[in-house]
Amino acid sequence: MKVAAYASLIGAATAAVTPGQSVFKAPKQASEAWSKPLHTLQESLKSLTGEARQIWDEVALMYPEAMDQTSFFSLPKPHARKQDNEWDHIMKGADVQSVWVKNAQGQQEREIEGELEKYSLRTKKVDPSHLNVDKVKQYSGYLDDDEADKHLFYWFFESRNDPKNDPVILWLNGGPGCSSLTGLFMELGPSSINKDGSLKYNPASWNANASVIFLDQPVNVGYSYSGGSVTNTVAAGKDVYALLTLFFKQFPEYASQPFHISGESYAGHYIPVFASEILSHKKRNINLQSVLIGNGLTDGLTQYPEYRPMACGEGGSPAVLDPQQCQAMDNALPRCLSLIQSCYDSESVWSCVPASIYCNNAMIGPYQKTGRNPYDITKKCGSNSLCYDELDWISEYLNRPEVMKALGAEVSKYDSCNFDINRNFLFAGDWMQPFHRLVPGILKEIPVLIYAGSLDYICNWLGNQAWTEALEWPGHKDFKKTPLEDYVLLDGSTAGAVKSSGNFTFMRIDGGGHMVPYDKPVASLEMVNRWVAGEWLA
Repeated sequence: MKVAAYASLIGAATAAVTPGQSVFKAPKQASEAWSKPLHTLQESLKSLTGEARQIWDEVALMYPEAMDQTSFFSLPKPHARKQDNEWDHIMKGADVQSVWVKNAQGQQEREIEGELEKYSLRTKKVDPSHLNVDKVKQYSGYLDDDEADKHLFYWFFESRNDPKNDPVILWLNGGPGCSSLTGLFMELGPSSINKDGSLKYNPASWNANASVIFLDQPVNVGYSYSGGSVTNTVAAGKDVYALLTLFFKQFPEYASQPFHISGESYAGHYIPVFASEILSHKKRNINLQSVLIGNGLTDGLTQYPEYRPMACGEGGSPAVLDPQQCQAMDNALPRCLSLIQSCYDSESVWSCVPASIYCNNAMIGPYQKTGRNPYDITKKCGSNSLCYDELDWISEYLNRPEVMKALGAEVSKYDSCNFDINRNFLFAGDWMQPFHRLVPGILKEIPVLIYAGSLDYICNWLGNQAWTEALEWPGHKDFKKTPLEDYVLLDGSTAGAVKSSGNFTFMRIDGGGHMVPYDKPVASLEMVNRWVAGEWLA
């Protein structure tokens, strides 16, 4: 869903130039102290270099309440694991890994690559008549890593059109720490939830012409659970690869269709990592054909300078800040960019955490204080902390015992967003990592679509257009000089603007906020249908 930057803002800020790009490495993990009780933090800080300690102390003095949130502990979700005989299918990773085949040279090799032995996939058939979310074939279940006590929940809907030939799409909401079931019931799924708890059929569901998997990840999000936690995007990528591998092994009838990964918000982090993980395995059963990122946070160094223009009337909407506030953001920007650059250079938690806290407070904080909806610059917030009353309706529905039973949910309670997970990612340094550096490698193999609603503030279209045009890849010059053209729907109406060159496409959806499928369902569905059909590709 949405809660990308703003949710971390709740966890950090309210608790209170493009450089040469290099090949991205997996982020350096936080020092050992981060996995120990907090009393070891001060000892760890003593070992920092003078410059790193100075930056940490400086930001801590400016935003002491934010730094006080340094916690890496989230309580395990109460749960009751079901017996194996309550599931219709169980696919074990060890069985997949045990299959060997001869390659072209006559040598024995695994049929499918990857470290899958510790994973298993439990699946049940969902009776469409029990929940009436849609009439199509459905599956739900868990990807289990019993070794690490991780259990990811998913819900699959077959295409309403031609499931034997239509593509398969994985949908990911952001946060980090927000359930993809909110995307299902609020944005692009077969039905939405009304205030009275009834279901409303969605004719613009993305499963109109594609089968769709909604995944609750990382662990302890939505119906997913764990005795521990995942605190960075790279670790989550291994789990997603295992889930998809076992799902397509269990249901080979979907494995040959084109597969696409889509998501929004913090999925701007997730998707480059997840796609790179999949593409790194040459012997795989995942037919990945493209990725789509909506209103994502991907390259902070290029995106953060666009907060001031968006808030001050230069993004197509009226200004919401006065000239003094806009000037203050201009004054804070150089320090913000310097901190982000340090994070990019070191990929260290000790540089990336101060960058996140300083920049979120300086560049997002002024907007937040206006009380306006950060996901739609034209609106005020709703009654809850995440601005949309629909989230409460969805949580009430997904906490119904009959719904949880029908889906095989093993947790005691569903929450739309887990702010412990959100905070853990931020204080593990994941927030400002330069995941955009993975995109050139992806573009070598498959197309990438970056789309953004024109009314979003938190991951606004100015920033998303800026980073796509700044990205260094072989097609950089051609993409940058390609002009935006009208995005014209099949009915002849203009829905926004689009530019495409090589394997790279950027699209702005006018009138859409952070959640484009929620605000502009028809334009969103047409975008997806035309994209997976191959439009806008070289």
